Amino acid sequence: MTDVLTPLPIDVVSIQSQVVYGCVGNNAAIPTLQKLGLSVAAVPTVVFSNTPHYPTIHGGAIPADWFAGYLRGLRERQALAHTRAVLVGYMGGPQQAEILSGWLREIAADLPSIQIFIDPVIGDYDSGIYVKPGMVQAYQQQLLPLAHGMTPNCFELQSLTGCALSGLDSVIAAAKTLLQGKTQWVVVTSAAPDAASAAEMRVVLVSRAGVEVLSHPRIDATPKGTGDMFSATLTGYLLAGHSLAEAAQSACDNVMAALERTQRLGSNELVLTER
Repeated sequence: MTDVLTPLPIDVVSIQSQVVYGCVGNNAAIPTLQKLGLSVAAVPTVVFSNTPHYPTIHGGAIPADWFAGYLRGLRERQALAHTRAVLVGYMGGPQQAEILSGWLREIAADLPSIQIFIDPVIGDYDSGIYVKPGMVQAYQQQLLPLAHGMTPNCFELQSLTGCALSGLDSVIAAAKTLLQGKTQWVVVTSAAPDAASAAEMRVVLVSRAGVEVLSHPRIDATPKGTGDMFSATLTGYLLAGHSLAEAAQSACDNVMAALERTQRLGSNELVLTER
């Protein structure tokens, strides 16, 4: 008699970018989640040689039929029975967002307890918008209504809400407008940079339970991928049963440690662990 084999249990499905060289997207999220003891299925949205801030870049978005197939395959393999969260990051374009929205609705119906966390990657104040045209609207219409929590930076919060942001009060007010439907919390990174001192950065936690502001030292290192590491760490600690404030503080601490390591080693890419 042939033994019946069971599917590999997956705790988190992480849907975001992948690079050959560098530490962004799933390159940052997967080892971060695994270090926290979670099993992860990685679904790429784009595959690039490196991030766009280098002089050359190769690769592109995953074709829509491939992307849909990657998601469909997880259900076909019956691999989602134990999945506790879906983490969404950089998307390859609005068509992917539409495909993902349909898939998220399907699995939410199958698994009512699953948590959907969205890092609405759009851009930042230094680079402006660096996603495909239409992605702001795709997040607003397709993905954010499905999110239990989201982690925009201040630029992304402004892009999503249309609110002019200056001090902390305006950031908090804008984040509160996103607390609709399923959404229980919004964690804003690099919050109110104009109001923060040159030596610190702020993370603002806005939830249905209240508001909390975390501060951490500003480190003179600017590798890409810190937001991806932050959202993955936040996800891991939330799944471990920590409160939002505890999880966000741990995410800040872990990112700060990685930035200090990156600075000490003189690396042009984020260094997740000691070598």
